[in-house]
Amino acid sequence: MKALKRMDPLSHLFLFYFYSSIIISIFFLLIITVFRRTRRLSCKCDTCRCFVTGGWTSSFPSLPDWYTHLLRRSPTSTIQIHVLRNTVTASPENVEYMLKTNFSNYPKGRPHSVILGDLLGRGIFVVDGHHWRFQRKLASLELGSLSVRSFALDVLSSEIRVRLLPLFSHLAGDGSPADLQDLFRRFAFDNICRFSFGVDPVCLRKGLPVSEFAEAFDLASRLSAERALEPAPVVWKLKRALNLGSEKRLKEALDKINVLAETIIRERRKVGFSARKDLLSRFMASITDEKYLRDIVISFLLAGRDTVASAITVFFLLVAQNPDVESKIREESDRVMGQEDQAQLPTFDQLKDLHYLHGALHEALRLYPPVQIDSKYADVDDVLPDGTWIRKGDKVSFHPYAMGRMPQIWGPDCLEFRPERWLDKDGIFCPVNLFKYPVFQAGFRVCLGKEMALVTMKLVCLSIVRSFDVRLVGPVGPPRFVPGLSATLKGGLRAVVRRREWCGGRYTRIR
Repeated sequence: MKALKRMDPLSHLFLFYFYSSIIISIFFLLIITVFRRTRRLSCKCDTCRCFVTGGWTSSFPSLPDWYTHLLRRSPTSTIQIHVLRNTVTASPENVEYMLKTNFSNYPKGRPHSVILGDLLGRGIFVVDGHHWRFQRKLASLELGSLSVRSFALDVLSSEIRVRLLPLFSHLAGDGSPADLQDLFRRFAFDNICRFSFGVDPVCLRKGLPVSEFAEAFDLASRLSAERALEPAPVVWKLKRALNLGSEKRLKEALDKINVLAETIIRERRKVGFSARKDLLSRFMASITDEKYLRDIVISFLLAGRDTVASAITVFFLLVAQNPDVESKIREESDRVMGQEDQAQLPTFDQLKDLHYLHGALHEALRLYPPVQIDSKYADVDDVLPDGTWIRKGDKVSFHPYAMGRMPQIWGPDCLEFRPERWLDKDGIFCPVNLFKYPVFQAGFRVCLGKEMALVTMKLVCLSIVRSFDVRLVGPVGPPRFVPGLSATLKGGLRAVVRRREWCGGRYTRIR
């Protein structure tokens, strides 16, 4: 110590850089080791041993398609990627075991909450135990109330009539291609912000203004999801500690989200919230912790915006490729609602009679679920119903995207878009076991907003299909998705829109 004190400043600087270089070298050696290890992923199943070197994109459109390929080859519909301690299954029996039978052994887990914790905090999608039970009970009471459902329907109807349909009319008059995915994301963001916060970001207004909050929310969602793609958690954690790269941008986006959310909550408390109908105001009656309120409402914002926008986007992708389905939806709506007023929105009772539309939406979600894979972490050693051994701490994932493509679940035509598979001989919609269709989760974590989401999707899709023709632009190949918390089409969904008009007892397309 005395010798160190006698050293001149230049020597101290030399020692600092010397030890720093050693630490940095060790860090990069660790990164290279992990990277090399994860470039060679092994899948063990009863009949195949698959090795992927350098990437799957040369043979498959996307990572979910690669998983689907492996799961279809496995006789148990389960694979284990041992180097990642990750088990992936497309077996309905395994899904039921994880989400219901042995639910307590498969929580979301700490790794999940660490990755998404900066964005979602203690929100319902990243917590277990007491916090999960409390939020689920609170959300169940609120989302199930007649007043909340009525308020949600009023907001939705207003957004469709005042913004969505006029914007589509403008696109039809202009004739230029537009990115429908962007429009549906804007629509869903306006709708869920009005419902959740009682705040209107007006993203869908004419001119499509940029919302700082929406941009920050999109960036934070994407960068949070990309943490899971890092070769090792230490990579993004170190970048966060040093405030570098993607973690610096994530922090800046989160700061914007937090400032807006906290401002809304404080202002709402000042002016009073008891008379307001939005979700935030109703939650404020039960929760005084402003940070906890922020986490809960941001979680609902994420679920209500991204999943709905994704579902509507893939619906129009598939319907545009299947004009016979589009015709049947129009025929059904004409029979239920009449033909003359195509801008009319269906009543709640009429919605219940639109069985073919309901089947078409479920079929679109079967092929392209908004959440393509969902993961849990095992609390203790276990064995799945198909005999797969699970170690404590293992990641165990079920794969809705792959499950929608399994012949043993949906038959040999599982890759076809066929809404009729959801209807009985009388044309009545027939639901299936949610454990073979976990698009809305299942068991104890089944989505509480499922019915409200389906109503939103049906109203939006029907209002556009009745009034407009939507035709895709350019070559249409297998969809590719951007890595994220929900399925987003890479490059968007470019299409041209043409208005349909009632003329001479039938609809014609106005060019």
